[in-house]
Amino acid sequence: MNTIYALSTARGKAGVAVIRISGSDVERVARTICGGVPEPRRASLRVLRDETGERLDEALVLYFPDTASFTGEPILELQLHGSVAVVSAVLACLSGFDGLRVAEAGEFTRRALTNERLDLTQVEALADLIESETEAQRRQALRVLSGDLGRRASWWRASLVRAVALLEATIDFSDEDIPQDVSADVVALIVPVIDDLSGQIAGAGVAERIRDGFEVAIVGPPNIGKSTLLNALAGREAAITSEYAGTTRDVIEVRMDLNGLPVTLLDTAGLRETEDAVEIIGISRAKDRASLADIRVFLTVDGVAPVDLFQDGDIVFKGKGDLLGAEAESISGLTGLGVEALVEKIAALLEVRAAGAGLAIRARHKDSMRRGLLALDEVRCALSSEDASVDLVAEDLHSAVRALDSLVGRMDIESVLDEIFASFCLGK
Repeated sequence: MNTIYALSTARGKAGVAVIRISGSDVERVARTICGGVPEPRRASLRVLRDETGERLDEALVLYFPDTASFTGEPILELQLHGSVAVVSAVLACLSGFDGLRVAEAGEFTRRALTNERLDLTQVEALADLIESETEAQRRQALRVLSGDLGRRASWWRASLVRAVALLEATIDFSDEDIPQDVSADVVALIVPVIDDLSGQIAGAGVAERIRDGFEVAIVGPPNIGKSTLLNALAGREAAITSEYAGTTRDVIEVRMDLNGLPVTLLDTAGLRETEDAVEIIGISRAKDRASLADIRVFLTVDGVAPVDLFQDGDIVFKGKGDLLGAEAESISGLTGLGVEALVEKIAALLEVRAAGAGLAIRARHKDSMRRGLLALDEVRCALSSEDASVDLVAEDLHSAVRALDSLVGRMDIESVLDEIFASFCLGK
């Protein structure tokens, strides 16, 4: 492969800018522009010069051999002064080397995957870590980036490969039913995998919510203070408020960090009977989004939520509490009454749900696990029958292994890779 290079830090003025170079020509580049190859993994202050000897900058230089680098190839990292002119001059110098080219989006990480420095779940977790906005997202991404899901998948695979070996060994000796002792051994190997997969799939929904954000819908009749409450929670004028009923016609979304958890607040149209065609559409959208939200916060006149929308774990307050004399279980976005109590209730509910998060943080992960679990259920059912076919059971086990291999990238998944790396920046 070509030797690649790219600016790994954001463009523009900064204290430091980092240019990363990876590939077989790294040592040649280091000798030319740095005056030699630095000692591996130790920062060295060097004067950078172009091929004519002209001084470009004074920079900290790091060299990583292929056995100790992120990509699995020799890497040279140049920590420059963060001037636009300096960065441009160094990049222009690198472009003059034969065999060097600018890296494509995510190409450094893609090479790390190719060279088995990372598995596919770790690559996705790295992308999630870069995009993380809250503490919960950071912790979850780091958990997967550390290899937890990959190690779990390796354990699943080892158990299933052992089960396949036991089954296929019987094919050499008999075309009859599977011997009972082998069936028992196979079941003993696959049942823990089935149980673990089921648990991970059950926690996948919460993990996806941590990655994408929980939704909390504010629901109630018109002019009950929903938009005022949204603005109070957001800390800004996100929604239009007025004394006229029906001001909010569409769903208004505000994203925020709530005790480290990503939350999207939804301000919805007031629920009432109306003949206004546009308002009817707004109310329909309000009900649809509210029904799909993780939590609904009902602002009501009498403290009773609509039966058709209320779900376990929902929160009910009397709206416009500033007019009720600070009545218990009332709230007012205008004065702040009850707002802190609401935030505490939402955070407590979401923290309980977040505790059940699994390692599968993307829909692709859950799909691979489900396909593996489906194949293993077929195996277990077949082994419980008296006329189980060794060949068919073994093929179902192979299907389960292939599904789990796709989870960590052991199969041909070029279309998946293209989609993943399209979200990376050039220097990563």
